[in-house]
Amino acid sequence: MAEKDFYKVLGVDKKASQDEIKSAYRKLAKQYHPDINKTPEAQEKFKEINEAYEVLGDEKKRANYDQFGSANGFQGFNGGNAGGGFGGFSGGFGGFDIFNDIFSAFGGGGTRANVMEQGEDINLQMTISFEEAVFGCKKDISISRIEKCEECHGTGAKNGTEYTTCPDCNGTGRVRYTQNTIFGTTIREGGCKRCDATGKIIKEKCTFCSGKGYKKVNKIVSVKVPAGIDDGQVLRMEGYGNAPYKMGENGDLNLKIKVQPHKLFVRNGFDISYDLWLPFTTLILGGKVDIPTLDGKKTTIEIKELTQTGTIMRLKNKGIKYLNRELYGDMLVTLKAEFPKTLDKATKDNLKALANQTAGNYPKYKKFLDMVK
Repeated sequence: MAEKDFYKVLGVDKKASQDEIKSAYRKLAKQYHPDINKTPEAQEKFKEINEAYEVLGDEKKRANYDQFGSANGFQGFNGGNAGGGFGGFSGGFGGFDIFNDIFSAFGGGGTRANVMEQGEDINLQMTISFEEAVFGCKKDISISRIEKCEECHGTGAKNGTEYTTCPDCNGTGRVRYTQNTIFGTTIREGGCKRCDATGKIIKEKCTFCSGKGYKKVNKIVSVKVPAGIDDGQVLRMEGYGNAPYKMGENGDLNLKIKVQPHKLFVRNGFDISYDLWLPFTTLILGGKVDIPTLDGKKTTIEIKELTQTGTIMRLKNKGIKYLNRELYGDMLVTLKAEFPKTLDKATKDNLKALANQTAGNYPKYKKFLDMVK
């Protein structure tokens, strides 16, 4: 048997229909997509999910898997010897095709309604400003997508009524047929070829979509960007993607967010930070300084006397709002000393006097000198 239970991987029962398998795969794939899920295990899980769906999403591979634990039927079969019990198949039977024909009879089936499809997703990148990411915004974007024809309601028939029920599948879109093999008669099920699995025979085509049932249109979509969204995250809008070519649900619109950098603030998660350069005398003597915050208002911080350059001041709840939560990060301000570019004679004399007065009051510098002696 296979090492992995693909049904458990997708979280479905062994009797699940193909539609149920597809729905489970789609849900899990979006949950663990590396562009959306940044956890370390997401990439491996995403790979495992795709591996499972590659087998269970194909009726032939699924039938073989159910019977032998392998998507390819008998392990090691190369057309000459299948487990030692069968002779060589050298002509007319198409190798594995004959086994797939037989095994598909065990892979479920039964009469189903018209084949349901999932429309393709639309994946775009949307650029927003730093402020729009922090506070949220509404933006109108133009997309090109496939939509069902409104004139014929997706039927492809004029006025949505000029069609009849397909006599071959009785409107189900699926047909069952028998096939004779050397092992006997088998029954298979597949999409109806006469109506292209739609269940309908068009008498007169819709003039707006030329009988396709869909058309490509340019659409303006209003996007609500939540406060706190970060660069690289994906905003998913369910049902805003392409319509399926037959019956089914629309795909999704996935917008990968690109946030433009700010001229001052740097984001780290939900915290923001920046360097605040001050005259070195302010750090020595202390004082009050007005600084900017995210909301555009100024706040006053107090610099203590003899503050060291590189000191970080943390302002609680002055950072970015957490997504969908009433919780805020912090603002971290790194204080840095700036020195003048030129000095006049009087200032130099004053600084020399200060240096003489404080010569023995630099413990870190003294420790350094002791280490290099």
